[in-house]
Amino acid sequence: MSTNDIRETFFLECEDLLEALEEGLQDINDQSADGAVDSECINAVFRAVHSIKGGAGAFKLDELVHFAHTFETVLDEVRNGKLLPDSDVMGVFFRANDRLVDLVNAARDEEPVDPADNAAIEAELNKYAPAEEEEVDAGDYTPMGLSFDFELPDLDDLDLGPAKTQIGYEIHFRPFDQLYGNGNDAAHLIRALSELGVVTAEVDTSGLPAFETMRATGACLSWKITLMTDESEHVVLDVFDFVDGLCELTVDPIYEEADTPVDDDGDTGAGEELEMADFPEDDAPEATAAAPDLPMASAVEPADAAEPRSAAKQESGQAAAKTTKATIRVDLERVDRLINVVGELVINQAMLSQCAKEAGVGSGTEIAAGLDEFKQLSREIQESVMAIRAQPVKSLFQRMSRIVREASHATGKTVKLITQGEATEVDKTVIERLADPLTHMIRNAVDHGLEKTEKRLENGKDKVGHVTLTAAHRSGRVFIEVSDDGAGINRERVLQIGIEKGIVDPSADLSDTEIDNLIFAPGFSTASEISDLSGRGVGMDVVKSSIQSLGGRVTINSTPGKGSVFTISLPLTLAVMEGMVVQVAGQTMIVPLTAIVETLRPEREEIHMLGTGDEVVSVRGMFLPVVDLAASFGYRSAQPYTSSQVLLLVNTDDDHTYALTVDAIHDQRQVVIKGLKENYGDLTGIAAATILGDGRIALIIDTDAIYEQNTAQPTLMTYQPNAMGASQ
Repeated sequence: MSTNDIRETFFLECEDLLEALEEGLQDINDQSADGAVDSECINAVFRAVHSIKGGAGAFKLDELVHFAHTFETVLDEVRNGKLLPDSDVMGVFFRANDRLVDLVNAARDEEPVDPADNAAIEAELNKYAPAEEEEVDAGDYTPMGLSFDFELPDLDDLDLGPAKTQIGYEIHFRPFDQLYGNGNDAAHLIRALSELGVVTAEVDTSGLPAFETMRATGACLSWKITLMTDESEHVVLDVFDFVDGLCELTVDPIYEEADTPVDDDGDTGAGEELEMADFPEDDAPEATAAAPDLPMASAVEPADAAEPRSAAKQESGQAAAKTTKATIRVDLERVDRLINVVGELVINQAMLSQCAKEAGVGSGTEIAAGLDEFKQLSREIQESVMAIRAQPVKSLFQRMSRIVREASHATGKTVKLITQGEATEVDKTVIERLADPLTHMIRNAVDHGLEKTEKRLENGKDKVGHVTLTAAHRSGRVFIEVSDDGAGINRERVLQIGIEKGIVDPSADLSDTEIDNLIFAPGFSTASEISDLSGRGVGMDVVKSSIQSLGGRVTINSTPGKGSVFTISLPLTLAVMEGMVVQVAGQTMIVPLTAIVETLRPEREEIHMLGTGDEVVSVRGMFLPVVDLAASFGYRSAQPYTSSQVLLLVNTDDDHTYALTVDAIHDQRQVVIKGLKENYGDLTGIAAATILGDGRIALIIDTDAIYEQNTAQPTLMTYQPNAMGASQ
């Protein structure tokens, strides 16, 4: 492996470490508010910073090393219980974390770093750092203007007791379960100590459980180790550097009096009752195996006599050991190529099925059975490959934490970000392209949604504003919500600005939903002053365009005085989807299966005509608008529904249901999504296209856009900016 490969691996690992650091700091912040902080959280944060520092040192990234060292020094004060992680300290830690992210990114991209930015954060950290004692040479210190009349006594006349010399260390070492779960081994650590001097090790097996209850990942043994060496304590502790926080460890110096004889081997005789335990390379004992034949030190305290670990630590260590999984890093381009090949496989499977059907192959033949099995295997392969690209939104949500901190600092508001559903998995491409629009929405929530602290207190609210970021899977799509507990949308002001900017006609009678959607119009802004966060009229229209380019949409639900909720609906993947193949005026089209509630073929008397000429269908006591899909695309003029046609009940993202008229339903199948925007731009009512089994192109319809285009009733209409005179 080349140096560049190792360097790239380091920065990939930094992403995981920075994610763990952000999560750990948030856990500490939440726990400190409750008055008790789990020491394992503090240790995890310390280890993340320390690991980044160690790796950066190997590549001589001096600025990163220096900053990480300052950061971990203060974290060590918290770890040792000398510094309380209150709100002020955590604020500094969060800013230091943001700066560490910038330094890692700058080092990865080989970009210059402004030392002033580092110095500002380091100055904040140094306020909490331990005071360094300045070493003063007493021989060089001569007070001016002072004289001494007394005579110093002869040191030989003083009875200072026997002289003592440090000859080694007594080490008590008890691993936790998580130590083995992370790939460490007690035998390797003891072998590393033997390189520093003469080692005597004794194992304590009193913690071994009964054989039938023994766990392969359990840590049951502990050791008492005597190390005879002239190395400093710092060198000894370095051996246990990578298991810090994963074990109980005490290192006590061993002294001998000057008149104690020392043999030729350097042994003082202090450990003569201890029996040496050798650790040859091929016969190293397994730390978790039973060791009935190993000597047990009579002087070692039994495991349960030592300071007990908390139940929470034991559970977390056991959970970590159970959930440790082997992983590999794969170039994303290779995954993309694999997905494209799987897409072609799905198309070829459909072509084979089409050819067999045209050739008159019966359903009971071996060929038909083989094709059915081929179809099932294709589906399983596609689902497995798509799962490779699926990633939790946790990393995206963590990036939003920094956006909230920066926005709250810029506006002078106290804001807390609450995240839910971080484990929700979405296609990696969706996550990457969602970062910018989500950043706009978070900034708007802080800047426009939340009131100033004084105003919140006047309204009887908590002075801390809350922004909640939620992700969840529903009906084969992913829904991401950005909500705040602010004042809600000021609809009077929004409508006034819309009229002033010519976005809406002054005589228009708009519903609350239509007024709310005015904020997505290009150039719309309610900010009275231009700032770093807002006021330039660029933001929410970009958000809508970005989300639409992903095959998604955004809706608003705002309650005056209580806040607003922005809901983003996105497909789980941009490659393959389940669709229903329908016939419309001689054309084959695809309706996304996730949008279909049910299919029905009502009698003609169940269809009612309105005075406007529109039709509605009665379904379980509800009257739903009927939309002719063929007329929507201009394939034919609008025609009344006939009993030979089929209605698809379709549900939109903003929870409106309507009936879509099609001539026939052919099949339900997986289709490979082919984008049209790059070649044809935005096409109203069309989400994408696909290739059918016979090689023809079929359009995938956008059911929400069809609803907006065809529903004229004010109570049912969803506002489109271009309908009011604004250009997209």
